Amino acid sequence: MAANEKDKFGETMKLVERAKEDIYFAQRDRELMEKLRNQLKKVEDTGTEIHCPKCHGLLETYTFQGFTLDRCSDCGGIWMDKGELEGVLSKVTRGPLGAWLDKLAAKE
Repeated sequence: MAANEKDKFGETMKLVERAKEDIYFAQRDRELMEKLRNQLKKVEDTGTEIHCPKCHGLLETYTFQGFTLDRCSDCGGIWMDKGELEGVLSKVTRGPLGAWLDKLAAKE
C-alpha cells in the first residue's frame, strides 16, 4: 500500500469514527428529549382562555417539573411566568443527587 493510500484510509476511518459518535450522541439527545417530553402533563380545563402573544392561538396549560407552562396550540410556542425558566433549568440540570437533596429538604 502506498503512503497516499494509507493517508486516505486513515482519513476515511476518522470520518467513520466521527459519524458513529454523531449517531450515538443524536440517539442520546432523542432519548433525553423523549424523557423530558413524557414529564410534560396537560392540565385539563383551567376555566380561563388565554391567547398566544405571538400568533393569538389558544394557550393550553401544562405542568413540567412542578412548574406551570402555557403552550400555544397553533404555533407550539411555550410561555412562562417570570422566574419559571430559571427554575425549570436549575431543576432539570441538578441531577439525581440534587433531586435527592430536594426531597430531604422538603417540608411535608
